[in-house]
Amino acid sequence: MTFLETAPDKSRWSGFVHGMRLGLPVAPGIMAFGLVVGAAAARQGLTFLQSLAMNFFVCSGIAQLVALEIWPAVMTWAAVLTVAVLAGVVGARLFLMSVAMRPWLAERPAWQAYTALFFLTDATWLIAMRYRADGGRDVAAYFGAATAIMAAWLAATGVGYFVGSFIADPTKYGLDLVMPAFFAAMLVPLWVGPRRAWGWLVAGIVAVAVERLIPGWWFIVAGSIVGAVAGGYLDEQTE
Repeated sequence: MTFLETAPDKSRWSGFVHGMRLGLPVAPGIMAFGLVVGAAAARQGLTFLQSLAMNFFVCSGIAQLVALEIWPAVMTWAAVLTVAVLAGVVGARLFLMSVAMRPWLAERPAWQAYTALFFLTDATWLIAMRYRADGGRDVAAYFGAATAIMAAWLAATGVGYFVGSFIADPTKYGLDLVMPAFFAAMLVPLWVGPRRAWGWLVAGIVAVAVERLIPGWWFIVAGSIVGAVAGGYLDEQTE
């Protein structure tokens, strides 16, 4: 059983190391965002171990920030359900991302495919799509990138937990702009012409409109779903 999908002389380890190299340039942006999440967890009274467990098992900065914003003073089963549902709604975009990963993971053993999906984030997905677009096929590269990103994430959230009082206002240091800038930079290599851009444009317009009209974080889900549907429809019409 092997991760290898490329030439027989290419080892799993070399693919893993290559993936880590792909993930390292993303690490500074991930760490900046992680500082904010770690600080938010500390402000809400979570212990360090609780924060560490959340950052590993959830590993979704946006969903975690949303959940921490409504974190109750007294945790009840109703509050647990509310936080879980809200995190699930915000993370629903990952369902669409996992569909895009199917051509790569469908032929892999179940334990590899589902382990890969456990580490699926916006950053790992973008790196994987860029790697595939450049002709890469070694799944070990994905795991390497995921390892680098997870290590940076856990380290930064840990630091943020202890120095949270110094970054109470992320906008003061421009940390709120790190992730949007990262996503914009990573999308550029995925450009394949105006046909792909229509889906992005529709997703952006819908997300902005929903953000203006409906309170909360529904704009993330709305933009993802409508953009994906629009992109799929336009692809079908073109074909």
